[in-house]
Amino acid sequence: MQILLYILKRIVQTIPLLIIVSLISFFIIRLSPVDPLAELRLNPSVSKETLQKESERLGLDKPIIIQYGKWAKAFLKGDLGVTSNGEQVSSKLKERIPNTLLLTAVVIFLSWSVGIPLGILSAVYWKSPFDRALTILTSIGMAVPSFFFAVLLLIFAVKTGWFPIGGLTGSNYLEMSFGQKVLDIAHHLVLPVTVLFTLSLAGLQRQMRGNLLDVLDSDYVKFARAKGLSEFKVIFKHAFRNAVNPLITLLGFEFAGLLSGAALTEYVFQYPGLGRLILEAVLKSDINLVMASLMMGAVMLIVGNLIADILLIITDPRIRGGQA
Repeated sequence: MQILLYILKRIVQTIPLLIIVSLISFFIIRLSPVDPLAELRLNPSVSKETLQKESERLGLDKPIIIQYGKWAKAFLKGDLGVTSNGEQVSSKLKERIPNTLLLTAVVIFLSWSVGIPLGILSAVYWKSPFDRALTILTSIGMAVPSFFFAVLLLIFAVKTGWFPIGGLTGSNYLEMSFGQKVLDIAHHLVLPVTVLFTLSLAGLQRQMRGNLLDVLDSDYVKFARAKGLSEFKVIFKHAFRNAVNPLITLLGFEFAGLLSGAALTEYVFQYPGLGRLILEAVLKSDINLVMASLMMGAVMLIVGNLIADILLIITDPRIRGGQA
């Protein structure tokens, strides 16, 4: 019950944030000299009735604050308008959001499953050859731009033919069995996941290493060792829980950060995700698609931070006491 009340409180607190994000995004887009319906006018498949309906929905003949009010009212009703290709924005989002969530979930799972243990080992064997080698590797991982790394892997895939390029599934996906479908999706995920996983892993491992080194040098850890506790209990029962808390806080930002970080990666590999959709929408000045995608990005950030806060309440008794 306590956690439920906390969740409701946080949801209410995020409403002003969403309003501010939508205001800033809308005004920046509408103050540009680009006609938001230019692409629709040039598309012969879009009827005059659709153009008229969009013009009225956005209130393009009204002052900009009235335009924002019309857009916000329609957005709350679930009317997201049409894209520059004449498709429903809601349909495009329903198609892309699950793909982005899948990519994000896989990257976070892998980076935490590998990065946390490597960070612990690096801190335990501080200044050892293993620690120094890992520090060099993670420094390289953080220094290489994601776009450059993605292009290198793309060239590798083209030269070898080992990995599919573009899309999330093969051409005969519907004809496959369930197991074959899972393997096909996993095969298509290898390249984009490798790029995002490498960048996420490097930062997470170094952060875990630094946090644990600080905690291992604290007085209560020294006292636990003096009591004769095993090194395993000292690290995992006392030190680890305090060292991992800052990383849980960063989890929410990582969840949303992967959206922006994945945009170029998705574009290089032609992965059908939300990041690529936003990038293409910006290039086309597609106001409906840009606004809806940006709002989805803001929601992902809020959901990520909410998940991180709930995990902190569960793992840290001091926070539970503070919420009482």
